Amino acid sequence: MLSFAALAARPQFTVAAVTCRNDHKGWSATESPDDFRVVLVRRGRFRRRTGGVCADIEPTTAYLGVPGEEEQFAHPAGGDVCTAISLTPALWRELAGDAPDVTTSTVYVDARLDLAHRRFLTAARTGDIDYAAAERLMDLTGRVVARVAAGPTPVGGAARGSARALVAAARDVIGAGHPAASGLLPLAALLGVSPYRLSRAFTQELGVSLTRYRNRVRVARALDRLEAGETRLGVLAADLGFSDQAHLCRTVRDHVGSTPTALRRLLRGSAPNQPT
Repeated sequence: MLSFAALAARPQFTVAAVTCRNDHKGWSATESPDDFRVVLVRRGRFRRRTGGVCADIEPTTAYLGVPGEEEQFAHPAGGDVCTAISLTPALWRELAGDAPDVTTSTVYVDARLDLAHRRFLTAARTGDIDYAAAERLMDLTGRVVARVAAGPTPVGGAARGSARALVAAARDVIGAGHPAASGLLPLAALLGVSPYRLSRAFTQELGVSLTRYRNRVRVARALDRLEAGETRLGVLAADLGFSDQAHLCRTVRDHVGSTPTALRRLLRGSAPNQPT
């Protein structure tokens, strides 16, 4: 079952919070929307299939859809909460400029893109759709366009499929907080592959190292806690497996460009909404 809550709507775009409580493991009926779509996950995960290619969509992977493509969805892991952005073709062209047309694309959501998503949601809550929210939306979608234009170098057929399956399995383990996710070697052992192959697969499939991906997941959890008002950075560092508070702060700054204290102010809506 799907529920939609409008966040922002103008003739050129609509944004909705979409909650899916469907736990069906099979594929849905085929859909063929007529807009450009960017869908980012806040919680949960689902699968998307288009053009015979399946992708796991969860908080570290968004998807970009184009008009007229046929797509199906499955929810083998339960429900999810997403932000669904719909753009008219005219607005898409304004954002993408002379960039080549895109087919369906899975977009890696690094911590800066995650923060841009959260800051849009904060701006939308102010009710200032035409300025604060619209500005944040342009920042967010512009970042997605940049990732589509500068994504990982494609690799061929069987190698790409093998890397995709391995990365998907590793992401499941990391996302579940399994003890084996504490290091490259135990994670590779759990998955039954060499550490070299696992490390290389992440670079091939997502364009980032396994280390950076794992830290990106931890930074997302830190942002969740900061958004909820967490002030005890030492406790936060320990809970997320950082060696100390300084390690947490260095990692967050490296991924997002701001300190945890500054981010808490941004995400709690107590700072001006200026693009970073």
